[in-house]
Amino acid sequence: MSTANNVRPTYGQLWQDVKKHRRLFYKVLPLTFVIVAFITLCIPNYYNCTVMLAPELSGNKSTSSLANIASSFGLNIGSGNTGSEALFPTLYPDLMNSVVFRASLFPIQVRQEDDDTTMTYYDYLHDHQRAPWWSAAMKGVTEAVGSLFKGDEKDASKRVNPFKLTKEQYNVVKDMEKKVVCDVDKKTLVITINVTDQDPLVAATLADSIQQRLQQFITDYRTRKARIDLEYNQKLYREAEERYEKARRQYAAYADANRNVLFEHDRTERTKLENAMQLQYQAFSRIAAQLQLSEAKVQEDTPAFTTLQPATVPVKKSGPKRAQACLIFLFIAFILTTLFAIHREGHLIPFFLSDDEDE
Repeated sequence: MSTANNVRPTYGQLWQDVKKHRRLFYKVLPLTFVIVAFITLCIPNYYNCTVMLAPELSGNKSTSSLANIASSFGLNIGSGNTGSEALFPTLYPDLMNSVVFRASLFPIQVRQEDDDTTMTYYDYLHDHQRAPWWSAAMKGVTEAVGSLFKGDEKDASKRVNPFKLTKEQYNVVKDMEKKVVCDVDKKTLVITINVTDQDPLVAATLADSIQQRLQQFITDYRTRKARIDLEYNQKLYREAEERYEKARRQYAAYADANRNVLFEHDRTERTKLENAMQLQYQAFSRIAAQLQLSEAKVQEDTPAFTTLQPATVPVKKSGPKRAQACLIFLFIAFILTTLFAIHREGHLIPFFLSDDEDE
């Protein structure tokens, strides 16, 4: 038999080998289907919610509008570029992957689609996640063993300190790695936020909250310098206003008290107070113009976001794809069973030998 098997078998012989072991196919394929179906049915459904937005880039943004406003008040802020964007959109995924940003998502209030109970996102991930029975069993054993050596951290888990997370908080942060994904197209710079969750309403709620938090963070970053200047100019404005009001009251009081006096000393003192009032008024006017310019600067630096795809509650599940998984594993089982049947008849190795090796 071994001598005959040195000859490369024909496809007809291979088909006969498969037919000879057809009972093996009758056993393997249904068993494979049952096992794969059972495993996939144990995996809970999950839903995807995608948000797409395009940020405004400062880049080499012109300051001509501010320059025109400033020139109307006799101020010169120069022209040219305002500087480059330090927090470029390609860095947003790194920002969202940081522990600080993920931990900031813990207090978000969420609600499941089939339940009216409102809870924090941390409590939802910690207490309301469905898992396959094997994962739940392993988690239960791990927690049981850990409880023998550690105290109760339930109260500590409510206080979030990104600098020092508890073990439970760290596990929740790790679970968020695959649930919250941010991607930026390097060509169009379109930001895509993808949230995956077992509940469609939670996925949409979290996607919308992340979009708002990301926009707020970028806005705070882009306007930080302008807001600091605005606060400083507001302080100068209040101080200048107080000085002007004080000089005005002094001049008015002196003018009322010495209205009919014709002495040169009194006129000189009145002129002195009037000049001091005018100087304070001019200083107050300049600072008021600078304050208006600072307010305009904050408005100009505030980025605009165009929402290309808003957060919506997904209607259809994204996975698991049970039918596709069954077909894939049935195909793999069929190939392996076919190879095994051909191998049992001694035709597997000769079939893959080249003609030169056969000779």
